[in-house]
Amino acid sequence: MSETTDEHQVIQSLDLRDPVVAGVLAWLVPGAGHLYQRRYLKAVIFFVCIVSTFVYGLALGSVPSEGWYGRTVYYSFRPGDRRLHYIAQLGAGLIAMPAVVQVHRMASGKQVLFGGLMAPPRSRVPRGRAAQANADEPTAHQLKRAMPKRFELGTLYTLVAGLLNVLAIYDACAGPVLTEPRRRKKDQSSEGSDEEESAGGDSTDTASEAGAAKSTASDGSDRSREDQASGGDGETSSSEIKPDGDEAKKA
Repeated sequence: MSETTDEHQVIQSLDLRDPVVAGVLAWLVPGAGHLYQRRYLKAVIFFVCIVSTFVYGLALGSVPSEGWYGRTVYYSFRPGDRRLHYIAQLGAGLIAMPAVVQVHRMASGKQVLFGGLMAPPRSRVPRGRAAQANADEPTAHQLKRAMPKRFELGTLYTLVAGLLNVLAIYDACAGPVLTEPRRRKKDQSSEGSDEEESAGGDSTDTASEAGAAKSTASDGSDRSREDQASGGDGETSSSEIKPDGDEAKKA
């Protein structure tokens, strides 16, 4: 109970400042919300873990020899290429926003920026100015053929990074999650075992009492049988004595 009380006191004393501002900052840059709350250790941990995971996923989706970089993250909801993965990847914050800029430029017929970083694959059937401006961009089939395993693995890493940042956003908005101390659980388990032992002792006493009652009843029945047997012997002896008296009278 004391540990639980101490934990409640620590959390109540924790200044989360404005949870809305902290949540927005945590989404824009992983760890920024915790930095705003002066929770410096968590800010560093979240920033390093989430950003490094996301960047590693981008690196897996790159083919330097072809000039393709960071192709595991892109925004596309056109028929035949609905990139639902981007919803989770967007959870990483600003680091995933270049994909929105790239798809807008490609749709408006402009050359993509940053060497095609996070640019969507071009359509197989070129149409209009957009196809002419980005004719050197790879198709989705070319991307997956150039990196058959690394493309899916890089997508997974960026997905995980986005979902981890969602948990960090929740922590920035709501604070730490309360947990029951292990000692209290052990006390509860020991109390349960004591109750089981006492219940077992009571059942043993009840069983012994029942056995004693049964033995007493059996002793009583044995005694009654002996009494009945002794009474029958007396009647037999008296019947045997009577004829002797009659014979004496006749004599």
